[in-house]
Amino acid sequence: MKLSERHSAHTITTPIDEVLRKWWGYTDFRPMQREIIESILGGRDTLALMPTGGGKSLTYQIPALAVEGLTIVVTPLIALMKDQVDRLRSLGIPAVAVHSGMDSRKIELALDNCTYGDTKLLYIAPERLATEAFRARLTRMKVSFVAVDEAHCISQWGYDFRPSYQRIGELRRQLPDATFLALTASATATVAEDIMYRLGFNEPHIIRTSFARPNLSYTVRATEDKYEQLLRVVRNVEGSGIVYIRTREGAEQLAELLRNDGINASFYHAGLPAMERSIRQDEWQQNRVRVMVATNAFGMGIDKADVRFVVHYSLCDSLEAYYQEAGRAGRDGKRSYAVLLVAPDDALRIKRNFDNEFPPIAQIQHIYERVANTLQIAIGDGCGASFNFNIHEFCHRERLYHGTVESALKLLEQNGYMTLIEEHDNPAKLMFTCSRDSLYHLNAGGNDMDKLLRTLLRMYDGLFSTFRSIDELQIAAYAELSAERVHELLSILWRTHSIRYIPSSRSPMIHFNTERLPTADIFISPDTYRRRIESLRERFDNMLRYATNNEQCRSTIIEQYFGDEQAKACGVCDICLRKRREKQPASKSATSIQQREQQIVAILAEGELPIKELVARMGGEPELLVKIIDKMVSDGKISLLQSGKLGINE
Repeated sequence: MKLSERHSAHTITTPIDEVLRKWWGYTDFRPMQREIIESILGGRDTLALMPTGGGKSLTYQIPALAVEGLTIVVTPLIALMKDQVDRLRSLGIPAVAVHSGMDSRKIELALDNCTYGDTKLLYIAPERLATEAFRARLTRMKVSFVAVDEAHCISQWGYDFRPSYQRIGELRRQLPDATFLALTASATATVAEDIMYRLGFNEPHIIRTSFARPNLSYTVRATEDKYEQLLRVVRNVEGSGIVYIRTREGAEQLAELLRNDGINASFYHAGLPAMERSIRQDEWQQNRVRVMVATNAFGMGIDKADVRFVVHYSLCDSLEAYYQEAGRAGRDGKRSYAVLLVAPDDALRIKRNFDNEFPPIAQIQHIYERVANTLQIAIGDGCGASFNFNIHEFCHRERLYHGTVESALKLLEQNGYMTLIEEHDNPAKLMFTCSRDSLYHLNAGGNDMDKLLRTLLRMYDGLFSTFRSIDELQIAAYAELSAERVHELLSILWRTHSIRYIPSSRSPMIHFNTERLPTADIFISPDTYRRRIESLRERFDNMLRYATNNEQCRSTIIEQYFGDEQAKACGVCDICLRKRREKQPASKSATSIQQREQQIVAILAEGELPIKELVARMGGEPELLVKIIDKMVSDGKISLLQSGKLGINE
């Protein structure tokens, strides 16, 4: 796959500083952005390791506008793809997206604009690379750069391997003169090497930004009462937060517990209807909900800078996943907290799940047979055909563990039998449930609502009698509203029972790469099987090492895991803070605690206070203050009253 010659440098038509200033209004680049941009402008394939929130989109958007030609951006996140295209267009930058949620006419129009028009950026989902419509036009496009977002998905040794990413390597053969930029926030040395190999880099070239988060305090709390520890975090850290938990049922139950304790909390998981997921996310992002309890389905593409805490109620399977999820806290640079709660039996429970998720080869063959039977595919049939496939319904009907089926399908994909397409989008659909006259009496939304309603009635016939597929981006353009505002107005209409609305949603599909074979003929490569098990075990062992560590700075563990051997202690994680306290002279430490106790008594003498307000008034390290308060309660110096407030004992 490697090229025989190095690419030549691109001819720059507009200096990159001028592009940055003209289109984004910035005068300076973030750390390492300039180095990455200059690297690919020099024609050098580059793997950029950038933490979440590091400004990676500019590393390909700036070059796209600095040279002639088209930049192709491959990304699995369709919601994020739509959002970026919408933002670029609002700036006047010609960009288009191509994904499976669009009808064939719109896809062909978008690709024609990339071939003959002035489009500068084409965002495309990986599964669309293999379609005839794309292949037929690709050779006529003048492509300067190919940017691969979430590049770790291309490696089968990565924590989030997606077989559809394997098709990206074909672009190298079709576009020998294009420069490739691979971007990821989570790649170990092994995964990084695999990414560069599969994308056909002429030579290894990695630009690594720091994975340190100086404002993010990592903490692990070993406890038999996770809920009590969660309440402490929520009550003592102001602002919004996320609580991650493994199961859907757990998310619902934990959110209810928090609400019963007076916390404004909601829950989010993939089992909710698409419209409800969207509304819940909007409510949290707009601070109408403070705490979101969620499975890992929550987070992709979230753009909320002021998250003050992320609590993991369950262990992650890997440090990559933990770093990604914990890193959603504190993107505004202010002090934030990433807290992992660990119970004594967590490791054993995860190991049991791990064993369930890696079925023996005979069971993989059996799952292949049951999938084919469910889809009613006869032996010898099905080659090249695609079928709607809801993995959750399949698991429920067949009484199979979801993780087992998911792992079996990934191994079947790696061995070429079938492909699970998770990003197949269905367009949004809408139908009015009220009369035409009643629309004009709506009081919500103001002039924007009038614009939306007039646009809908002008663009689509039959909305009062049947569901019609709608294009929200096109509606936004015609109504001269932002896509976010259109979504907000549709939510209002849905809440007031004026419409029935089915938002665009992902409908998974299975594509059979070969005809259905007899079960006994399904061959799973023992080497692939063994290496994948070893890779998953190694990742979990590293997660466990982080969770059980009591000596090494937590930030250092994470940074070294991602290849930074020069990582320095952060000074703000629980390990660093403990070591700092231990170095203090005993007399000084005792005096400090005594002074704090006196301060607490003096404040409470003025009146009873909730713990959160007391800690806020005192200032300083919340965790240490809570420990002092706990000791004073146990010593009988103060009391936690039924009202939830603290008071001085008489």
